[in-house]
Amino acid sequence: MSTRRLTEQVRIVGSGLLGTSIGLGLREHGVDVILDDVSPSSVQLAIDYGAGRPPAAGDAPGLVIVCVPPDVTATVVATELAAYPDALVTDVASVKSAPLQQLRELGADLSRYIGTHPMAGRERGGPIAARADLFIGRPWVIAGHDDITYKRAAPIEDMILDLGAVPIEMTAEEHDQSVALVSHVPQVVASMMAARLIDGTSGAIGLAGQGLRDVTRIAAGDPSLWVQILGANAGPTADVLKKLRTDLDAVIDALDDPEASGARRIIAEAIAAGNTGVARVPGKHGQDRRYSQLVVMVADKPGQLAQLLTDIGEVGVNMEDLRLEHSPGAQIGLAEISVLPEVEQRLVDELELRGWKIAGAFA
Repeated sequence: MSTRRLTEQVRIVGSGLLGTSIGLGLREHGVDVILDDVSPSSVQLAIDYGAGRPPAAGDAPGLVIVCVPPDVTATVVATELAAYPDALVTDVASVKSAPLQQLRELGADLSRYIGTHPMAGRERGGPIAARADLFIGRPWVIAGHDDITYKRAAPIEDMILDLGAVPIEMTAEEHDQSVALVSHVPQVVASMMAARLIDGTSGAIGLAGQGLRDVTRIAAGDPSLWVQILGANAGPTADVLKKLRTDLDAVIDALDDPEASGARRIIAEAIAAGNTGVARVPGKHGQDRRYSQLVVMVADKPGQLAQLLTDIGEVGVNMEDLRLEHSPGAQIGLAEISVLPEVEQRLVDELELRGWKIAGAFA
């Protein structure tokens, strides 16, 4: 059994993706995890997967983790604070200011509450999609406030570290402004772009490549959940969307009359600004560095991808990232390999010597 930091008995309220994943991760460390949910079938499924056990007489959790939808988070947190007067209570809702304000209005004991938010998830939800390793290497925000001491909140950091995540301290307001930019607006943009595909012809959709998949990957979100998230973080999200609207209007005006003076400059600067922005997105392990990519053609038959990965390993090059794309109408796939720029040419040379066809290489 691995060494763990968290020593408290843990109660998890809500057995969806996050609640079940937290339970699975903590159980791997031998933590006594209690699972509860308003849905008997959901909690039983999470228990069947090994994420914890049912509540029992004599339970005395030192830490309660509330994993319920944003519109009921504050109510459930208040209930748990009252039911377990010696426990520290947290939640994992994707907005932090609204629950904190609601708890203040309810007169809850904020000296035992601190909100958190793991920046992790999957396109699918529910206990069946849960994974013990869901949080490894992912940022996990701790939204501190003046009513709780650092010492009292320490078990939260212990839990985060046990699950392999990286604790990040922010205020509730800083968190909500940040997730509006990096999570909530991207969801809206992805959904709106994907909605344009409804009217696309079959021929047009058949041309879809990795670019479209990248832009729309998160569009398969739960509408009812996102109504709650966006409603609870409406102000910061709207602020970013308004700035985006201004940028879009400028590009649209330029495209309406591309021969007008300055039109091409507007388009060029919009694309260049995108280059600058994407360069700020952290890479592997949160490192702020850029990688080079090479695209390798892989035959669509068993064992080919495994052979490519084996060859890369034998060359002694560390692969930083991998993306796969199938070529429409052809029995091949395209493997986009990300590596450090200084080893790119050596890898290209070695793979070509081994018979692999390089479809492209770029920084």
